[in-house]
Amino acid sequence: MKFLAKLAFAAAALAAGSASAQTYPNKPITMIVPFAAGGPTDVIARIVGENMSRTLGQQIVIENVAGAGGTTGTTRASTSANDGYTVMMGHMGTHGAAPALYPNLKYDPTKDFEPIGLAAGTPILIVAKKNFPAADLKAFVEYVKANGDKVNQAHAGVGSVSHSTGILLTSQIGTKTTQVPYTGTGPALNDLISGQVDILTDQIVNVAEQIRAGTIRAYAIATPARSPALPDIPTTKEAGLPGYEVSAWNAMFAAKGTSKDIVAKLNEALVKALDDETTKKRLLDLGAVLPSGEERTSAWLGTFVAKEVERWNPVLKASK
Repeated sequence: MKFLAKLAFAAAALAAGSASAQTYPNKPITMIVPFAAGGPTDVIARIVGENMSRTLGQQIVIENVAGAGGTTGTTRASTSANDGYTVMMGHMGTHGAAPALYPNLKYDPTKDFEPIGLAAGTPILIVAKKNFPAADLKAFVEYVKANGDKVNQAHAGVGSVSHSTGILLTSQIGTKTTQVPYTGTGPALNDLISGQVDILTDQIVNVAEQIRAGTIRAYAIATPARSPALPDIPTTKEAGLPGYEVSAWNAMFAAKGTSKDIVAKLNEALVKALDDETTKKRLLDLGAVLPSGEERTSAWLGTFVAKEVERWNPVLKASK
């Protein structure tokens, strides 16, 4: 009898979950962005979320929860209700680099989330204030190496993409700079534009418009090929630093235990957004690289996150 009772309870729970998924969503969805407004993750979340809102029939409301390199907002997302009404836009820092940099991290990127899908890849650029005293990347490397801690290097907090890729850059140059943390790359970029800090490694989505406007100086893009969004910027290989190749990524996640049906609905809406011509153009104009084929599935993202944690762990621990 106890077995039959348990079986009946399980069946009822399954039916309730299925019914919930069928009516989902029936109220606005909150998307946590673990950085300040105006940064690359925030921009991508808003562009994609706008289109997804139309598909889902409910508004996706962006909530910026900045702090601790994105881990504050990510922790909140990991402990949110698993009903699909709180999701997050994570990235390489929050779900790849953070475990190596935060020994007391309150979440596990590989265990505490349901992956929804990859939103966009974002190549990294080496940029500086517009009057930085180096004409090209070779001169940039020589100057940073010679001046070390006199160079102020901005980043969005320990564990962020700008921090991790910046550490990778200085480790390859063979020096250490003075690290200047911010609550997001938006504020960091503002100070770079005003000349209060010297250099930054950041996602193309965040810096493309400023590079075109001439308010900051770009030395190289850390990808094998040039970006169509910035065709005049050489690759790091072309410019003389071939070992520095790195791209960031942004992806959607829900709390662990969110039903497969709800995750599937969110993934479907995300994929539809990436196929929308207007949304696609907005992302491509910013220099983003859109996922295709298998890269758009939640299963692929889950495997990818595990690989990213393995990739960054030795690099960042060695730098410490």
